[in-house]
Amino acid sequence: MTSAMETRGLEGSPTEARLFSPNPTLWQGREIPAPAVGPMELERPQLSARECEVLRVWLYSDSKREIAAQLHLSVGTVNTYLTRVRGKYAAIGRPATTKSALLARALQDGIVSIDDF
Repeated sequence: MTSAMETRGLEGSPTEARLFSPNPTLWQGREIPAPAVGPMELERPQLSARECEVLRVWLYSDSKREIAAQLHLSVGTVNTYLTRVRGKYAAIGRPATTKSALLARALQDGIVSIDDF
């Protein structure tokens, strides 16, 4: 009877040694170096407290008119804040041209949490 590893051509291969070795850092008695790439450090834009507040409230809301009323701002001022936030992200090479992209950036930077939604 043929094993699953033999039918896939894994038996005795380096892949088998890495996948099924009791010590995954060893292969044929030699140490396998750890990957050189670690967690990526993202540069964060320098957002003001008010920019963070407007961004956060906008991400939780359905309309700019709604958050403008909530924050006692005009819709134009809300747009200005969001344009500044987008510009700051673009300036550091992390463009966010849509609401979805801004949500992703806010999650990455800890401005909002997935548990908040």
